[in-house]
Amino acid sequence: MPFNYMFPLRAAQFLFAIITLGLTGYVAHWYIVRDGISSPSQINFLIFASLWTLFTVPYLTVAPVYFPKLTHKYATLATDALTALFWFAGFVALAVFLSALSLCLGSVCGSAKAAAAFGAFIWIISSVTTALAAMHVWRTRYSAPAKPAPSMERRPGV
Repeated sequence: MPFNYMFPLRAAQFLFAIITLGLTGYVAHWYIVRDGISSPSQINFLIFASLWTLFTVPYLTVAPVYFPKLTHKYATLATDALTALFWFAGFVALAVFLSALSLCLGSVCGSAKAAAAFGAFIWIISSVTTALAAMHVWRTRYSAPAKPAPSMERRPGV
């Protein structure tokens, strides 16, 4: 029986999204409390990307296994591609923002740098899941759309 790579990838996406949400939330809170201004849009976008991932990953993990009629291979591909796009835009924007700062010290700067790094990791994972979804769409282009990917099917005893 082949190993199902999708579940560990989705679990890593979910875990890293929680970590990134915590890091960016800390940075946003620091801006609001210390300076009394809203946080930079780059931080806010990564908060959005984290929340988007926290909402989509459970659906993309559970629906193909337990609710195959509620999933569609093109919707899965589009959601994965959009997630990868969000994370790419978010981590690049934050990295550019941090590189343009003249002074970046303390735990808030370290948290922002860590958020950019985790954003890059999630982008890589999302790109891999997008590639796997695209391969599934390509392999099943002439078959019924309701059948989930073999890597997402529930196996007896698992």
